[in-house]
Parts: sequence; structure tokens; C-alpha cells
Amino acid sequence: MTAAVRALRGATTVDADTAEQVRERTIALLEQMVERNGVDHDDVISVLFTATDDIHSMFPATAARDIGFGDVPLICARELDIDGATPRCIRVLMHLTTERGRGELRHVYLEGAAALRDDLPE
Repeated sequence: MTAAVRALRGATTVDADTAEQVRERTIALLEQMVERNGVDHDDVISVLFTATDDIHSMFPATAARDIGFGDVPLICARELDIDGATPRCIRVLMHLTTERGRGELRHVYLEGAAALRDDLPE
């Protein structure tokens, strides 16, 4: 199979809106996404972060830059404020080049976000 552009999804939650916890949980999520999928840094095209409206302490992209994503285009946006949505949630959409098919990517949902996609294998 030839390399194609694919999107890898992930999400996590924080227990409290603190810069320390947003940083820690964002880094853990990114590291798991890369590790579980064997993603090489040079294969990452861009990363989009969204955060629910109850997160104000820091940009998740700042945490990504702290672990070497500074040369990757990063952007943060607000998640829709929907009644009953998972609170204090950070979502990630990572675009990458890979030879894997869509069904071969392992999306990562950690902490309270694990309930968002209980249909995915661990």
C-alpha cells in the first residue's frame, strides 16, 4: 500500500482546570497516540486540538510544543457547548501520512473520555 493522509483521533479529560493537569494529560494522550500507532514524528502533518468551554488554564498545543511538536502546525479551538457533553475534555485530530489503512489506526481515548468511544479496542 502507498502512503496516504489519514486522521488519528484521541481524547482525554482533566479532573481540574489547571495548567499542570492540562499539560500532563495532553502529553500522555499524544504519547499514547504516537506509540500505539508507531507514528514517526516526520509523518505528522498537523494537529488540531479542541477543548470544552470549561478549560481556560492553558492551550493544549503548548503542551505539544513542550514535547517536540514545535515544528508541526498546531491549532486549538473550542468544542461545541452541548448539554450533557463530557466536561473538561480535550480532543485531538492528528493528520499524518501512513501506509496503514483507516481500519488499522488505533484511536486513543483516556481518562473520562474513554466512555466517548467504548466501541474501540483498547
